[in-house]
Amino acid sequence: MDLGLSGKRVLITGGSRGIGFACARAFLGEGADVVIAARDPARLEAAKRDLSARAQGRVETHAIDMAAPGAAEQLAAAFPAADILVNNAGAIPGGDVLAIDEAKWRAAWELKVFGYVNLARQMFQRMRERRRGVIVNVIGVGGERHNFNYVAGAAGNASLMSFTDAMGAHSTDHGVRVVGVNPGLVETERMTFLMRTRAQNELGDPERWREIVAKLDLPFGRPAAPDDIANVVVFLASDRAGYISGDVVRVDGGALHRGR
Repeated sequence: MDLGLSGKRVLITGGSRGIGFACARAFLGEGADVVIAARDPARLEAAKRDLSARAQGRVETHAIDMAAPGAAEQLAAAFPAADILVNNAGAIPGGDVLAIDEAKWRAAWELKVFGYVNLARQMFQRMRERRRGVIVNVIGVGGERHNFNYVAGAAGNASLMSFTDAMGAHSTDHGVRVVGVNPGLVETERMTFLMRTRAQNELGDPERWREIVAKLDLPFGRPAAPDDIANVVVFLASDRAGYISGDVVRVDGGALHRGR
């Protein structure tokens, strides 16, 4: 199926690893030109070398901390002609309301919640002038499964789901679609980080995180691969999904309804 993405310009935050990197690879495979943005210049350059070796489209990088004041304005000004924005930068730590103090909570939300909102607002202004564009927010199933031991993430993801619903319901008046993807457990460095936190909370030892994963009732007997999420992101960003806006698609293999 031709997704019609050849020549499209795609901006991906958190694009140097994990889901963001998989999205970059998938868009390039469709012939799009991709900009990956992340904080670590060395990781970005390594990702660019890897992607460029297999790419059909062009790969650019931009080192930036999306939690920093003015970051969204700076990034949008650097790439104002992007046809597609994939908001993906952010890692909210696990922990309950006592473990996550105000400083940790605010820092996590500055990057993921306000990082997404601010960049979406900046890019939407530019997209609506052209009357075309797509914004994809990679959020997380924690916004639907309200876990006490992931309270900052649950609340942050739920707010981004509502933001996506509200914005996407009316962005279509200006030719712009806004959609979301809620990944479940995905086999990334982020998964290891969360499982280590859970192992500390439940077993008293973060090094026992593999025991936590082994006990999970995972669909298909495994976590999702980053490509499982990237394939959905790329489809939603394409014209093949042209009547989808203001919706958040869960990609967790049905885990939310398995009772755990």
